[in-house]
Amino acid sequence: MHYRNFTKDNLQVSALGFGCMRFPILDNDSGKINEEKAVEMIRYAIDRGVNYIDTAYPYHKGNSEYVVGKALKDGYREKTYLATKLPSWLINNYEDFNKYLDEQLEKLDTKYIDFYLLHTLNKAYWDKLKELDVFRFVDEAKNSGKIKYIGFSFHDELDVFKEIVDYYDWDFCQIQLNYVDRNYQAGEEGLKYAYNKGISVVIMEPIKGGKLSNPSDEIKSIWDLNDKKKTPAEWALRWVLNHKEVSILLSGMTTLEQVKENIETVYDAIPEHLNEKEIELISRVTNIYQEKTKVGCTSCEYCLPCPEHVAIPNVFQIYNELYVFGTEETSKNTYASYINRGIDASNCIECGKCEDMCPQHIEIRRHLKDAHKVLSR
Repeated sequence: MHYRNFTKDNLQVSALGFGCMRFPILDNDSGKINEEKAVEMIRYAIDRGVNYIDTAYPYHKGNSEYVVGKALKDGYREKTYLATKLPSWLINNYEDFNKYLDEQLEKLDTKYIDFYLLHTLNKAYWDKLKELDVFRFVDEAKNSGKIKYIGFSFHDELDVFKEIVDYYDWDFCQIQLNYVDRNYQAGEEGLKYAYNKGISVVIMEPIKGGKLSNPSDEIKSIWDLNDKKKTPAEWALRWVLNHKEVSILLSGMTTLEQVKENIETVYDAIPEHLNEKEIELISRVTNIYQEKTKVGCTSCEYCLPCPEHVAIPNVFQIYNELYVFGTEETSKNTYASYINRGIDASNCIECGKCEDMCPQHIEIRRHLKDAHKVLSR
């Protein structure tokens, strides 16, 4: 396993972090984690050098932290750095800070959290947390030993990111970055800005919610031009890890095979390991994706549950796939099944609750209308 420096203490963390938002599930219900397989995957990764485990309060409808706690028993907690996140949107008063932290410690069955993040910061959440004196809570939690290092995960515009970075002496931050979303939210500029401020950076969505792992024939033909063959997922992971400013790449893995593939990918993915031809091929693929993608949804499910039962991420997935991968017949057949089940976009009453929760700030209501027009037979 390849390791990189993390925080000003230069902790040695694995370049690959295990993201615990996409565990295998049962009955097609994200709240029902297949615990046996999830535990097997986490322990397999740890046994092979992965030492950064990342979860959060809402993942898998609140059940991810429980499963992570179980996976880290039998001596595995001592082999890892554990990260989880304060649910910023649920904080309404100062007492809530400790309420949720204590709940998370109990769910994870641990006495302390190595890396604690203020989750999904945008301008509104940031202003609210400051007003509620979040850094007094942070100091108290550090002094009590409940958390070791403090950071934040980010979903807003670049100027907001810089404001947050400059406000406090952060240990680390977490941003979205992949070769398609180079200039989205914090982007590559934000990555370098934080790095130059001495803040370690963790990358989420390196494969854009798995979407970059299933390319069209057009994109496959570009990958095939390279001398050394790589899987689509490997191209995505290696592009992120090519940046010297990146400390950790998070991957939300659903199968043991994905765990094995990712571990094999990162073992020699040191900074600036890609050659000029490989960088040029990735840029060509970037242009194709950006031209064809209709909605920048990563299927994080923050928009759910929809009060009218619209399957928002699923609708956007098949809508994008129709344009990016040419799956018109499959996408329309799938959408017809959504209509039959009453979870299609026509049920949207435009209440806007989904947009309030969307970390990508997608105009969900408008895109749902467009998707319905295209996908309906």
